[in-house]
Amino acid sequence: MDLDLAQVRAFVCAADELHFGRAAGTLALTQQALSKRIARLESLLGTALFHRGGTGVRLTEAGQRFLRPARQTLAAADAAVAAAVGTDRPLRVDVWGHLYAPMRTLAQVTDGAGELVLGHGRDLPSVMAALLNGDIDAAFGRVHPPPHPGLTHRLVRLEPVDAVLSAEHPLAAEPALRPEQLRDSVLWAPGALERLDFLHRFADRFGIRDTATSVNLGLTHFLAEVAEDPRRFSLLPADVPLPDIPGLRSVPLVDPTPLYAWSLLWRTGTGHPGLNRLTAACAARAGRHRWLEYDPARDWLSEPPAKPLD
Repeated sequence: MDLDLAQVRAFVCAADELHFGRAAGTLALTQQALSKRIARLESLLGTALFHRGGTGVRLTEAGQRFLRPARQTLAAADAAVAAAVGTDRPLRVDVWGHLYAPMRTLAQVTDGAGELVLGHGRDLPSVMAALLNGDIDAAFGRVHPPPHPGLTHRLVRLEPVDAVLSAEHPLAAEPALRPEQLRDSVLWAPGALERLDFLHRFADRFGIRDTATSVNLGLTHFLAEVAEDPRRFSLLPADVPLPDIPGLRSVPLVDPTPLYAWSLLWRTGTGHPGLNRLTAACAARAGRHRWLEYDPARDWLSEPPAKPLD
């Protein structure tokens, strides 16, 4: 009996998620395509792997027995591909979260990371799919839970976030602001707030009642829109250079200071030696420049602290 690895991968992902829709999204498939792959696998094996019902899906006894060797099969296949293509190729790394310029941080560690090929993912779900499909080796950006069980992530940097607002904003002259002081302002977001997890959590935590969205046409265009209206504000990591926009002000946030968490993300079991060099370079830089300082009495993280790089 010859197993189709695409079908096995669909089964493992669905077993991890226990939800065909989420599994399909992770693998960048339609739900119909994922269901067909699993149905063909069940037909080949001559047994059902999932109980399907109105309340969701769960593994049958056969599915539970099949899951562990199925994972081992995928790991062996991935190792075979890596052996065939060799480990002397560059490490393929995607970044995402372009408004907050993740490449700015990644560029500071590349000297010690060996040869990299850098690309851009649209968002966290598309990057996870690329990692699980083996299209890339690692990725860099903000990882918010729940991460896929087949992926590993490690915290690299905690970056203080400033408020950016119009010079005509009533609070623009303040040397620093508490987040709660922005409750009567309009949080300007570069897209639907439910898709921008950090801004969404900030608004919930600090009682920001009014939000509005723009079309993300890049940082300069976005911040020019903030500067146009004295009611608006947005958030930007403190180290991101501001474009030369008249009437724009950046003000530190304190009591607490919001921290934006940058992480490395990779498929569990990735054996490319460049990944070890990259993680070591990130850990060394974080140690020298105190990138991972966090005091819960002083700072705010929108998610529980992840395990930092050793």
